[in-house]
Amino acid sequence: MYRENTRKVRIGDRVIGGGNPIAIQSMTNTRTEDVAATVAQILRLEQAGCEIVRCTVPNSDAAKALAQIKKQIHIPLVADIHFDYRMAIEAIRYGADKIRINPGNIGGPENVRAVVEAARERDIPIRVGVNSGSLEKDILEKYGGVTAQGIVESALDKVRMIEDQGYDNLVISIKSSDVLMCVEAHELLADKTRYPLHVGITESGTVLSGSIKSAVGLGLILNRGIGDTVRVSLTGDPVEEIGAAKLILRTLRLRKGGIEVVSCPTCGRTQIDLIGLASQVERLVQDYPLDIKVAVMGCAVNGPGEAREADIGIAGGRGEGLLIKKGRIIRKVPEEQLLSVLKEELDNWRAD
Repeated sequence: MYRENTRKVRIGDRVIGGGNPIAIQSMTNTRTEDVAATVAQILRLEQAGCEIVRCTVPNSDAAKALAQIKKQIHIPLVADIHFDYRMAIEAIRYGADKIRINPGNIGGPENVRAVVEAARERDIPIRVGVNSGSLEKDILEKYGGVTAQGIVESALDKVRMIEDQGYDNLVISIKSSDVLMCVEAHELLADKTRYPLHVGITESGTVLSGSIKSAVGLGLILNRGIGDTVRVSLTGDPVEEIGAAKLILRTLRLRKGGIEVVSCPTCGRTQIDLIGLASQVERLVQDYPLDIKVAVMGCAVNGPGEAREADIGIAGGRGEGLLIKKGRIIRKVPEEQLLSVLKEELDNWRAD
């Protein structure tokens, strides 16, 4: 697998690459200089399971705020820089654990050299980020537009700009909103480098459409053994990104931990409010540190069989329901008690 052989890179107190667990990342959407709002959002992200967080640094006030933010959070802090190389240097000075730049848009070799020297002094990694929308004119002309090959060539050109300064503490990120192009680009890049790769589908959309596009794209990329950190980019509350990322990783068996909820799609046999019940169960299980599968079924006839692969499940009928463990009916309870009975079981859970 590619990720087993990528270089190890330390970001704050976390190590990525070299077969380490894939880290879940997100980005704040607050004004970074608003320390209170940014910290509050990061703490919510932490609680949801975020392991690396990125903040934009468009000005000196935002750079200075990093120092205060770092004192109040518990995960590595990445500074996102565009165009102004001085912001990268300031972000490093104020404690960023990693910086994200596109070396091609910060003003030439001298500016790249200045940023690299600042990173070298603190021994912090640089994430080289290239998006399909930022490709150079000569690459667009060479490939006849935006292509996977062009994205990879642009990224490796930027990597060489930093390697030429004698620095290789690097992470690479290439992104496109075109899912299949993004997948192809990652496959090409993984064959050409051993640097850790941060993967994501950029500009993927709102919570619904973005989660679906990300699940398809990231599923294909991650299942090929590519990717050391991951972000599900959504237009919405960044906390939503964490839940989607965790579910993608668990579905691919790349991460354990947390309760997986499975539920049937409903049919004409359904005689309870299954949609409402399944939503309640999803909210209920979020705070349990259990690595189990919970089934929510709407039919007392087929429910036990459909829930056979789950560790525990509930199946509803007309005014009543069943509690099921490992496909075996444990007891029958009134419909209104299904959720509380499930909670009682989870509160006292032990594997039999």
